[in-house]
Amino acid sequence: MELSKRQEEIIEIVKANAPITGEHIAEKLHLARATLRPDLAILTMAGFLDARPRVGYFFTGKTGSELLTEKIKQFKVYEYQSIPIVVKESVSVYEAISTMFLEDVGTLFVVDDKSHLCGVLSRKDLLRATIGQKDLNQIPVHIIMTRMPNITICRKEDLLIDVAKILIEKQIDGVPVVKDTQDGFEVIGRVTKTTITKAFVELTMDKR
Repeated sequence: MELSKRQEEIIEIVKANAPITGEHIAEKLHLARATLRPDLAILTMAGFLDARPRVGYFFTGKTGSELLTEKIKQFKVYEYQSIPIVVKESVSVYEAISTMFLEDVGTLFVVDDKSHLCGVLSRKDLLRATIGQKDLNQIPVHIIMTRMPNITICRKEDLLIDVAKILIEKQIDGVPVVKDTQDGFEVIGRVTKTTITKAFVELTMDKR
């Protein structure tokens, strides 16, 4: 988060005089209290300042990078998950390759007749299937997919940073976001490396 000159001045005043009221900060800057209200709100919400009723403002002692780290650790999967791209386990490898190309994704989630997760298809899986003189229209994806319980999943309330760590550790492009049902996992979203990148870009642009 990039601070304005006035916001930086406010922080320095609070550092030197805490606890200090908004009125006293305004006096030191020779400004009206109402003029400072938006800046004080931003600095408080961003975590630079702490406000206590009838006491005043305190400096939290946290740097911008520390505040960014704290904010990142609060991101939940449901805030950033995207629409999952799924295929039935009965479709052919050729159809799966076409779907992956048309949807421009690196991972497909395979579901059974009840629409429950039963497998995952990566680019590597499909590329491996194309090696040799095989008729890809005759090979169903359930033959080459990664099956449960060897599928990494996440849930919408999980922390995005934890999913990011999983993507790195397992060297995979994406994971399905699932909802638990009596008969299995219902796929409700996906988190990919692109998802993580978008979250970091959005954070640096201060859109949250």
